Amino acid sequence: MIEESCRPSSNSRSFHFIPRLQIPTLIFLSAAALLICSAWTQPALAQTAESMGKLNIHVSPKQAYVFVDGRAIRDGSQSIKLAAGDHTVAVYNYGYSPKIQQVHINASDTAHLDVALQNSGAPVTGPFGYIELKGPGRAAVLLNGTTPDYFVGHVDEFNWDWIWHQRLLVHPGTYQVTVTREGNTIWTGPVTVQADQKVVVYVDGRKKTRNWPAGSNLGTLPRFHAGVASATVPIAPVTAELAAEPGKIECGESAALNWKSSDAVDTSISGLGSLPANGERSVNPLNTATYQMTAKGPGGVVTRTVTVDVDSQPTVNISLNEPVVRFHKIGDKVVSEDSATLRWSTSNADHVTISNLDNVAAIGSQVVTPDPAPDGTGVVDKTVAYQLTATNACGGTATRTAMLHVVGSVDPAPAVQLASVFYPTAYPTARHPRLGLLATEQRMLTQAAERFKNHREFDSQAQLVVVGHADVRGSQKYNLKLSERRAELAKSYLVSHGIPANEIQLRAEGKEKQLSREQVARLQTSDAEQPEKWMNHKTKATWLAYNRRVDIILEPAGVESARAYPNDAADSHLLWQEPAPSLHAVKAAESRALGVKMAGAVGLGH
Repeated sequence: MIEESCRPSSNSRSFHFIPRLQIPTLIFLSAAALLICSAWTQPALAQTAESMGKLNIHVSPKQAYVFVDGRAIRDGSQSIKLAAGDHTVAVYNYGYSPKIQQVHINASDTAHLDVALQNSGAPVTGPFGYIELKGPGRAAVLLNGTTPDYFVGHVDEFNWDWIWHQRLLVHPGTYQVTVTREGNTIWTGPVTVQADQKVVVYVDGRKKTRNWPAGSNLGTLPRFHAGVASATVPIAPVTAELAAEPGKIECGESAALNWKSSDAVDTSISGLGSLPANGERSVNPLNTATYQMTAKGPGGVVTRTVTVDVDSQPTVNISLNEPVVRFHKIGDKVVSEDSATLRWSTSNADHVTISNLDNVAAIGSQVVTPDPAPDGTGVVDKTVAYQLTATNACGGTATRTAMLHVVGSVDPAPAVQLASVFYPTAYPTARHPRLGLLATEQRMLTQAAERFKNHREFDSQAQLVVVGHADVRGSQKYNLKLSERRAELAKSYLVSHGIPANEIQLRAEGKEKQLSREQVARLQTSDAEQPEKWMNHKTKATWLAYNRRVDIILEPAGVESARAYPNDAADSHLLWQEPAPSLHAVKAAESRALGVKMAGAVGLGH
């Protein structure tokens, strides 16, 4: 069909067909062309009486098509009425690089624009199929999309194939064809074309398919070729490539997606969205992931997939160089203990724990000496489990356990035999708070200090509580102070014999917690050192003497001192007598050297 231009007459809204070539053999086509032109050509844009301007645009090549604000206008150089303001003007011709620019239109003014497109794209090789379109000649034809980037020509370039050839050539496949003008879709629908086949498409939806043997014999064609009354537009097929490197990763690692596409308007990859035609992107999938690339252009829609395999399973190893350790413990002191070395390694993990250990690295070793003590004492034969657990962000988890056999015994801390300490009547006094601890009682405290220090070596929690008492004579206030002095004097003596002061607690009971006469009688009867007969006859004095004392308690064991009175001690009469002994007698008793009899007689606490 002859290329044509439609212009309104000066006195009518109808359009007239003006042939560009005066070819006698085609005069009969003029009437048909006039009918088509009159039926389909519309004003460039809806006009209003006010705020309108004009754009005079000159394009090269002359077949180039003009879009304004995304709407198809028509092909060729032209004058377009536009509303005042900014507009996006795009000029397209298949086989050329498009040009898109902003143009400002002033009211009642004319803007001028010259656009020259540059050739782009390599020649296209068949086999081809042929799409012939029947419809409004100035309408734009889009393949596989609705934006100007999918433009391949206008109907008048693809509507004739007799003597002159106006052909839209495509590779075999299915294409979504859209015919549009002035923002209106005139027709859209899928068209399937085989090689060596022509499909005639009418914009009312009718289609006719015919054999077209020339499709395999056209060879390689330029992307756009137009003559006086002919046009050939072979559409380049879309190509796409997608690869991942590496194709297999461990959790937390990344892979590089590389892609290439040609002749694509839109390129996207699932999970990544729209992308440039060519590029590279790093991905960090947490699980095995398949990425699909979709490249879409006028020449078709191509998909490619690639899979990145994610190894989410951690690898773990744990071992002990010695499967059995032995130990011996007394109280809370380890006397002897073997050790073992625990070694472990993990990979493909970002969090590692080992039971019974704190803050472990992914790879490491540690000497382990597990505390074997049970609750209490006795033989111990147990197994300690060191469970290694490795996890990662991909949901992978792995465990492995090393077992350590622990064999040994826990013996109690050495016993502490304690004896209560007794004081003469009224001692220590307020004037002489350091006086009143007789030689016999000093011996008792010396033994208590040595035994406690030995016990403390095996019981780190051990402490002594020193409790002062007084007999019932005197006021409550007097006896409370007196019992405090007695406890303080006993503590000072123990501290002087090597017991830290902070390991001794004091308590004063005054005369509140008396031993009863019955209790005293039983104590006297059970005493291995038989008291003097006169003491048995003086039961009240003996009862009072038993309550002038300091008790010593071992905590936390709760062991209390034995309340054994030094009946046969050389200075027992000073402790026993009811009236307070003289200051001279007490001083002499404190400083008197212990003789053989005393050494043999003092057996308390043994």
